[in-house]
Amino acid sequence: MMHQALGHYQTRVNGVLADLFAKMPVTDTRLLEAMRYGTLLGGKRARPFLVYATGTMLGADEAALDPLAAAVECIHAYSLIHDDLPAMDDDHLRRGQPTVHIAFDEATAILAGDALQGLAYELLAESPLPAELEPQRIAMIRALARASGYNGMCGGQAIDLASTGQRIELDQLTQLHRLKTGALIRAAVELGSYGVPNLDPAHRSALLQYAEKVGLAFQVQDDILDITADTDQLGKPQGSDLAADKSTFPALLGLDGARDAAQTLYQDALTALDQLPYNTEQLQAFARYIIERGQ
Repeated sequence: MMHQALGHYQTRVNGVLADLFAKMPVTDTRLLEAMRYGTLLGGKRARPFLVYATGTMLGADEAALDPLAAAVECIHAYSLIHDDLPAMDDDHLRRGQPTVHIAFDEATAILAGDALQGLAYELLAESPLPAELEPQRIAMIRALARASGYNGMCGGQAIDLASTGQRIELDQLTQLHRLKTGALIRAAVELGSYGVPNLDPAHRSALLQYAEKVGLAFQVQDDILDITADTDQLGKPQGSDLAADKSTFPALLGLDGARDAAQTLYQDALTALDQLPYNTEQLQAFARYIIERGQ
């Protein structure tokens, strides 16, 4: 069921994004092609899935969630393009294909990431929304901005760069990934929660608790897969974190300890969902999928 739902929303958001790029005026052909390439290169679209799964669970229409899902994926795509740059992680493969700065050039990759970030906020600011959701438009923009900036993804990446080659403690590693990976996953769930008006604040709080646990579990499992999966499974060189001398959960906890941590986070995520009076089956399945990847 999980793979079917993931495939459905993957196809949907890919269609939204492809249509968006097709309709954009051509200011610069190479830049537009790099934006399209970096966004539609592949990927399971986990963050758009969370937007759709959360919103539809609450009763939102998929069409109303389209710009929210596309916006979060534009931010994710921009982050990957920039993460792969020589000044950052210096990766040549992404999803089994040449990274944007390899397929195009470094300057175009930087601009493509910048443009995708701007496009995400255009989508949230300008896309038509049902009238009852208009009062929440600013909250949507704020959620994505907070998650993608200094207090979220960018701040986490800065900590990651500063800690490369150094041993950091578990609480520091946890904070790093709450920001670098978890913040955007949290934002995806939060955006989905804005797909309906007047959601009970306690229910949104429970959803965000779920998202925080899943976001951290996502990174713990990524660290495990960097050791246990091969390059074909990962879509990037196996052992790249180890080669870059990064702190990881298996490095601090051992492989079995990291697996135990992922299981604990999974159970905590389910506990958060237990507080909700909705059919949380898709969100439960997603949490399970996160920690079972590569098995």
